[in-house]
Amino acid sequence: HGAVKNEDTFKTSPFHLDLWFYFTLQNWVLDFGRPIAMIILPLEWFPLNKPSAGDYFHMAYNVITPFLLLKLIERSPKTLPRSMIYVSIIMFVMGASIHLVGDSVNHRLIFSGYQHHLSVRENPIIKNLKPETLIDSFELLYYYDEYLGHSMWYIPFFLILFIYFTGCFTPVEEESRMPVAALLLMGPSSLYYWYLVTEGQIFILYIFTFFAMMALVMHQKRKGLVLDSNGLFLFYSFIITLVLIALWVVWLWNDKTLRKKYPGVIYIPEPWAFYTLHMSNLHPAKESF
Repeated sequence: HGAVKNEDTFKTSPFHLDLWFYFTLQNWVLDFGRPIAMIILPLEWFPLNKPSAGDYFHMAYNVITPFLLLKLIERSPKTLPRSMIYVSIIMFVMGASIHLVGDSVNHRLIFSGYQHHLSVRENPIIKNLKPETLIDSFELLYYYDEYLGHSMWYIPFFLILFIYFTGCFTPVEEESRMPVAALLLMGPSSLYYWYLVTEGQIFILYIFTFFAMMALVMHQKRKGLVLDSNGLFLFYSFIITLVLIALWVVWLWNDKTLRKKYPGVIYIPEPWAFYTLHMSNLHPAKESF
């Protein structure tokens, strides 16, 4: 579990501007930007039977993100459970790699007319496939992409963030302040978490993590401990994310087509489903087929 830090109770950590900046930047470029790069770059450069530009973005994400998470853990002023961290990192890489394959095929299907706002069996290019067992194969691909891949990717991701959060407390009130740089980063960071939760369909995982953070803050407050600048940055980013999710749901509350795809109690449409339903006519790429 690593060497014990005798100064755990007293040592505090300054705001990690470099790590949070790199973390936010690579999230936006390599995760959010990968399907956009796939769509806007010419197909002649990345044929449909080869990895797309977005796939290479995903590969880079799968390497850089675990590295940044480990560096974040290293800078914690508190000794954290190393074995749990390492197992979580391994699961994270496995889940993100599974997702890479499934997501690559699913997003490339857009160029053939696949519509993300419809289920696999309801898609025009899928429902008439022969033999019908091919549809089962596409549903299996969707399962690996949207369920298994997301679970093995996001559960360890949020677990690592929460473990890091447990070490972000200080007895010094003066250190419970965020620098201007943190305030500027909070907007892009919160917006990315909104995308992560909505596109990944992981609201339950996110809200449980947020509730656990709230409970820990109240528990530590009774001990006379407050969040340091890094803890405040993470906590407030999650609060703003919740507000953005609520606004997103209210905006699309009466969308009957999306309601059909997301019929459960928790109605949180995916941004890419919204895109293929309302905005896919903005790019003519698939017309070439």
